[in-house]
Amino acid sequence: MPILDKWTLDFISSNVAQTERLGVRLGELLQAHDLICLSGELGAGKTALARGVGRGWGTALRVTSPTFTLVNEYPRVHDGLILYHIDCYRLETAVDIETTGIAEILDSRGAVMIEWPEHITPLLSKDALWITLTYLNETRRTLRVVAKGERSAELLEQFKRSAFGV
Repeated sequence: MPILDKWTLDFISSNVAQTERLGVRLGELLQAHDLICLSGELGAGKTALARGVGRGWGTALRVTSPTFTLVNEYPRVHDGLILYHIDCYRLETAVDIETTGIAEILDSRGAVMIEWPEHITPLLSKDALWITLTYLNETRRTLRVVAKGERSAELLEQFKRSAFGV
């Protein structure tokens, strides 16, 4: 597990269950206004990581891919705070983006997790935790976590301690 610097972490997940467990560790650390960007090709494991994040966040709902609904909301059981899960894969034009209400969601009190964030980069906060998942083989994925901003760097440090003890 190379820790490249304060802002970057690379590691390999050996299977879907491990990817979900890592997501749980991250979800337990999220606060209101945190932004998690999940990037990677189809089948790279974005939704598996998102399922874990939702469990760690504390929602009682099953986290599923919002590919066709675009946005799913997951309230946290103990305080009702929302984790927004957005899938931007099908967004192609400025009109598509505008009609989804993403700008309002990004300004909300909740935490936000976005799959295919590169489709809406101009809307995104400069302070975000970017996670790029890359397909290695049927079970293994590489994950590169890059903090872009002070809060996301703090979140990355907390995640390293929680998930890897470093």
